[in-house]
Amino acid sequence: MKLTRTVAYALQATLQIANLHPGNPVPCSRLAAEGQMPERFLLQVLRCLVNHGILRSTRGVDGGYSLQKPPEDVTLLEIIEAVEGRAQMENFPEAEQPSDAQLPLQRALAQITAITREQLNAINLQQLISPPIQDATHGG
Repeated sequence: MKLTRTVAYALQATLQIANLHPGNPVPCSRLAAEGQMPERFLLQVLRCLVNHGILRSTRGVDGGYSLQKPPEDVTLLEIIEAVEGRAQMENFPEAEQPSDAQLPLQRALAQITAITREQLNAINLQQLISPPIQDATHGG
């Protein structure tokens, strides 16, 4: 499965936000710099995630982007579909009716799509967040 650049940036930025202090808005410029992503393009991706209720946008000097809900409530499927639409395997063109010989292939692709969606929906941001680095000097 190949991810589009849009999906890759959406996943990367959302994970960056989830890894930082919860609730504190992170500026797009910081996400772009740390994630080595083009800021103008990332801004469009972030806007899409805001429109789908995954991120919250805060204006002002201390503004930026933060998660709209807890990391355990945001799935990879939700992020992917926010920027790309409903995840599907490439099926036959809508105008073209599959022949009897193509029906088994179409059923197999539909099954793969369902399994893929199920797997992506089972993975949430909390599972992907890096555990905090413990300070060895304080016995943690």
